[in-house]
Amino acid sequence: MGKRVAIVGAGVSGLASIKCCLEEGLEPTCFERSDDLGGLWRFTEHVEEGRASLYKSVVSNSCKEMSCYSDFPFPEDYPNYVPNSQFLEYLKMYANHFNLLKHIQFKTKVCSVAKCSDFTVSGQWEVVTLHKEKQESAIFDAVMVCTGFLTNPYLPLDSFPGINAFKGQYFHSRQYKHPDIFKDKRVLVIGMGNSGTDIAVEASHLAKKVFLSTTGGAWVISRIFDSGYPWDMVFMTRFQNMLRNSLPTPIVTWLMARKINNWLNHANYGLMPDDRTQLKEFVLNDELPGRIITGKVFIRPSIKEVKENSVIFNNTSKEEPIDIIVFATGYTFAFPFLDESVVKVEDGQASLYKYIFPAHLQKSTLAIIGLIKPLGSMIPTGETQARWAVRVLKGVNKLPPPSVMIEEVNARKENKPGRFGLCYCKALQTDYITYIDELLTYINAKPNLFSMLLMDPHLALTVFFGPCSPYQFRLTGPGKWEGARNAIMTQWDRTFKVTKARVVQESLSPFESFLKLFSFLALLVAIFLIFL
Repeated sequence: MGKRVAIVGAGVSGLASIKCCLEEGLEPTCFERSDDLGGLWRFTEHVEEGRASLYKSVVSNSCKEMSCYSDFPFPEDYPNYVPNSQFLEYLKMYANHFNLLKHIQFKTKVCSVAKCSDFTVSGQWEVVTLHKEKQESAIFDAVMVCTGFLTNPYLPLDSFPGINAFKGQYFHSRQYKHPDIFKDKRVLVIGMGNSGTDIAVEASHLAKKVFLSTTGGAWVISRIFDSGYPWDMVFMTRFQNMLRNSLPTPIVTWLMARKINNWLNHANYGLMPDDRTQLKEFVLNDELPGRIITGKVFIRPSIKEVKENSVIFNNTSKEEPIDIIVFATGYTFAFPFLDESVVKVEDGQASLYKYIFPAHLQKSTLAIIGLIKPLGSMIPTGETQARWAVRVLKGVNKLPPPSVMIEEVNARKENKPGRFGLCYCKALQTDYITYIDELLTYINAKPNLFSMLLMDPHLALTVFFGPCSPYQFRLTGPGKWEGARNAIMTQWDRTFKVTKARVVQESLSPFESFLKLFSFLALLVAIFLIFL
């Protein structure tokens, strides 16, 4: 009989955790407080307590080839960037395909997760749940927490003098569902993250006037990158990642700023980040530049004062009439069912080794999955975390002594900027490929490019120079998927299948043919130099 594992939450990370437990012969029981799976990706007309909330128009910021589970591609007829309704369908397909539903208890709230009295010996946990007003308690050998970090809205009203005198309507972006409420209104959106920018753009189609207030600016990019390719399939390659991490940080940030400004000069649009050394999360929005240049959205600095029916922005004394204020000011996170002695949240982070395991516990039988903000998709990140975590919970992989883990956690908390590669401004942010590869190394599943170059050079070149798609994480090691190679070699076919509906015969000129031959020879030289 395998170890019993309690999983809290049936979102993208919870589903992956169930599957990983089953693959390793463990017995998972997943508790989901709502009546369906999907977590963030399940749209409801009303906000539900303790669950992430999204608006009707949400579309994925990572394309389907980069944001799927590593052994379960999206259907090829899905659009490259997936609307939330289809994303939820995909998650249900995944759950049905791997027979996960029978392991989920819906409408069951986790009230508490506490160490058993003999925890130092057994490592077990007592999990108290509530279902139909009936409370139950059960003992589990391990716990995986998959609740995410988008459930507790951060609403810093004290930072906005006069807000209590405001006679209009104001609310956090978590409450937003449809743009109809903005019709013929003067709207102010505070906060220039992905949600704030989306809401400002949506409002601009119906509102009388829309202001988007930002304190520090942001890098805005389009989902459509070079030659119309999905942005992350171009940006997220092992070759580019190696190049970025080998260059001094000032050079990397300068090159990145230059590339982004080639599409949209951020200074001319009032968007330029104040801090261009540390990387904030990209804002993905295809419409914002067009809404700004046509006078539908006005970029403004931070708020100086809120009055009864207007606001005053910093660096100006002019009052702007406002009817609705939307606070897109982000989220905090907490684990109300866990005692602070188990996981303590401070300054927007927790003391987790590799963003997963509480570093101080005597027994490593509790894992937090998905509490991270990689520069990449959350699905393959959470899935890879779960693959390693489950093997630790099973006892196959071992963690370092608590003192070593605590030292590493404290070093990460200091968030000292490195000298090479991208520099991230928040503790939960990390380099996607580097982090994934580290976890894959722990389970002996990281692709070996050198041996691959000898045995399968075509695949090796595609893995190194092409998109770092999740299928790469299943080429070898535990959980190896026989379809991984084919999925990698056909990823561009699936990408273009939904866009190339009208096929035009292309003919190459002799000059273009010569350039392609020259480029191929240069590529071979580069590969030879890299693998020397």
